[in-house]
Amino acid sequence: AVKCLVRPKPGSRQDDFQRREFNLHNMVCAHPNIVTIHKVVVQGEFVFVILDLCAGGDLFTAITENQVFSGRDDLVKKSFIELLDAIHWCHEKGVFHRDIKPENVLCSEDGSHLRLADFGLSTRQRVSRDFGCGSSYYMSPECIGKEVRMQMYSTRHSDVWSLGVILVNMITGRNPWRYATTKDDCFAAF
Repeated sequence: AVKCLVRPKPGSRQDDFQRREFNLHNMVCAHPNIVTIHKVVVQGEFVFVILDLCAGGDLFTAITENQVFSGRDDLVKKSFIELLDAIHWCHEKGVFHRDIKPENVLCSEDGSHLRLADFGLSTRQRVSRDFGCGSSYYMSPECIGKEVRMQMYSTRHSDVWSLGVILVNMITGRNPWRYATTKDDCFAAF
């Protein structure tokens, strides 16, 4: 597969972010459940990233549109363990994803193989002050930073929180809440 990105201005903050994304992704892509970056090609105004092709699309589509996991507990277990293995590998290598969500997990057509992708928000920092980093449905309460007042939060634990929400997605086919704050009725009931 080829991911086409607009090339940021050399030396800009965006250029630094893009380089960090590629570097951190390359640090962990030797794992079978992480999409491999084969090559990065800079051409004119664009950056082309050559990645593994995952014919099943993303996990979000597999869960919501194709309902691949509906009523299939054995498949949920097998596939989710692959995702756990990928995140464990990242954490062992000192890379924390910070944006784990079904849209950033690619899968085979039958959902039996999952591969983590998109390291755009990843970091090597075990703790962070970047509150609000990630996608709201999957963000931990401490990462949201509205009700749980902390100086910083654990990026590792925040990744684990996101995994729990994804497991609920895979089992039920829906999100348990929109935002992990007491202002969200579903989260408050939880």
